[in-house]
Amino acid sequence: MERSGRGRRLGLALGLLLALALAPGALRAKPTVRKERVVRPDSELGERPPEDNQSFQYDHEAFLGKEDSKTFDQLTSEESKERLGKIVDRIDDDGDGFVTTEELKTWIKRVQKRYIYDNVAKVWKDYDRDKDDKISWEEYKQATYGYYLGNPTEFHDSSAHHTFKKMLPRDERRFKAADLNGDQTATREEFTAFLHPEEFEHMKEIVVLETLEDIDKNGDGFVDQDEYIADMFSHEESGPEPDWVLSEREQFNEFRDLNKDGKLDQDEIRHWILPQDYDHAQAEARHLVYESDRNKDEKLTKEEILENWNMFVGSQATNYGEDLTKNHDEL
Repeated sequence: MERSGRGRRLGLALGLLLALALAPGALRAKPTVRKERVVRPDSELGERPPEDNQSFQYDHEAFLGKEDSKTFDQLTSEESKERLGKIVDRIDDDGDGFVTTEELKTWIKRVQKRYIYDNVAKVWKDYDRDKDDKISWEEYKQATYGYYLGNPTEFHDSSAHHTFKKMLPRDERRFKAADLNGDQTATREEFTAFLHPEEFEHMKEIVVLETLEDIDKNGDGFVDQDEYIADMFSHEESGPEPDWVLSEREQFNEFRDLNKDGKLDQDEIRHWILPQDYDHAQAEARHLVYESDRNKDEKLTKEEILENWNMFVGSQATNYGEDLTKNHDEL
């Protein structure tokens, strides 16, 4: 699954209208290259390179984030340790003076997801029209679909009309799923789940359902092999299919269609796009605890972390550590 596809509702109605005017077939165009639909949360944290055992670069990127870790080379070791100490206080959620593997894993996952919180922060003011630090469904609907709803005659029998008619109820369904307390307003966390459902466990069924609706062109509630391939590849020219398409057909038959009935149901789609992969954040948290746990009690004190500071941040600089001492909503 393309992340841009899952979180594409970031523009206002006017922007979408302009896009439709300039490229009327844009929303209906089929891709001519392979599309990746598999959701991999924490995707910025990949495999640990075998050659990274001494440089700690992987650890720094996991603990701080890839972009922020690059700016760590401007502080002295003492300044770096001071900022690390402040970060440790943020990680210790229950304030008991210890950092557990679970707390460290939660922190690493948040760091790796920081880009989505930054994204929400950038668009928040476009939707929070009454500035109450919440976004109601009505605010979102008016910001995104207001022009369409207020001028329906302009869209009669147009492709934009059919697009909006499909997207509006779909957005409302997704908004309700993200709105955990059912008050028809979204906090920053709930709005983040709305824009990026692939990153939140309680939104996974919405991701599966929307994927099914995107690919199921004949509306039978299943994805057959031709629909599966058509979502990835448009055979616009005569000639044989590329090798990767033939490989995908084999993948469909051997690994996607689990019950061998020639089509994918919602359970099979879930198995395809939401694989239960190796948890890199969990592995990194265990590694950091193991390498820093001097008394082997399977949890870390601030002192133990600071003694092994170079593994966490190195003699490097960031304004990120400073940022984390503030009570921001992003993390």
